[in-house]
Amino acid sequence: MEQKQTQDRPHSIWLTYYAIEAITAVIIFLVGLVMMLDGYRIGMGWAFDGPESGYFPFRTGAILCISSVVVFLRTLFGKHRNYNLFVSWDRFKRVLYVLIPAVFYVLFTQFIGMYVASAVFIGGFMRAMGKFSWLKIILISVSISAALFWMFEIQFKVSLPKGPLESLLGY
Repeated sequence: MEQKQTQDRPHSIWLTYYAIEAITAVIIFLVGLVMMLDGYRIGMGWAFDGPESGYFPFRTGAILCISSVVVFLRTLFGKHRNYNLFVSWDRFKRVLYVLIPAVFYVLFTQFIGMYVASAVFIGGFMRAMGKFSWLKIILISVSISAALFWMFEIQFKVSLPKGPLESLLGY
């Protein structure tokens, strides 16, 4: 059985199930480490009136770290590695088509504001995925951003991040 599993191993193992499990274990370990460091910083001991603020976060972080080390070691050195492909490149590209613009959307929100970034994000998706005409793109993306502005800023009176355009308009 072990020999067959080795023969079926794909050439690119970076997106196999066991590689994803190892990467996830490392990420969870880092989260646990941050929790432990912060728990230590704010006090992880027992005070005269009970546990300090970092008592439970420190211990929860320690449990995460220990568990992730066990998962990591079992993933890399266990008997039953899963060499099946976690995701194919074609499907991963589909995820990237959404993930990369979403990351830029979040970054641009900090510099050009929520409403302009939303219009660009919606328009970009309409053009890239739907091949809509520029007139439709401008009408729809600007209308949606204007409706969001009206709903949040005017009706709900909730201020969302604004950029230079909103400043020019007096908001």
